[in-house]
Amino acid sequence: MAKYLLLKHYRGAPAPVNNVPMDQWTPEEISAHVQFMNDFAARLEKTGEFVDGQALAPEGSWVRYDGEGRPPVTDGPFAETKDLIAGWMVIDVDSHERAVELAGELSAAPGKDGKPIHEWLEVRPFLTAKPSTTECTFK
Repeated sequence: MAKYLLLKHYRGAPAPVNNVPMDQWTPEEISAHVQFMNDFAARLEKTGEFVDGQALAPEGSWVRYDGEGRPPVTDGPFAETKDLIAGWMVIDVDSHERAVELAGELSAAPGKDGKPIHEWLEVRPFLTAKPSTTECTFK
């Protein structure tokens, strides 16, 4: 089994087919979307493929170390993660193909007017071994 992170983006990915921001949905449309996500997770729990998932609140901040004895610095000249990532789900599946299959299903969550969003999801495998120095350098 291999773990994959399915990332739901607010921005940064190609526009989905049903590209209406959630703040323009009715309460019933939001409930239907959340129910779809819960049902999807419950189905994967039964097959042993669901690990965890969460929707993210809009508030948040960037934080970085600013030197010995100095307080952390917050925010910065970067795109805010809170503006980019809407939520995530971790799955544990037999193959990349299965991860892509499930991401495709999740992409069909209902949005405005109950129509599938057809949103783009980022599928990222978890790192399973320490990267070699040729694959990654840390500064």
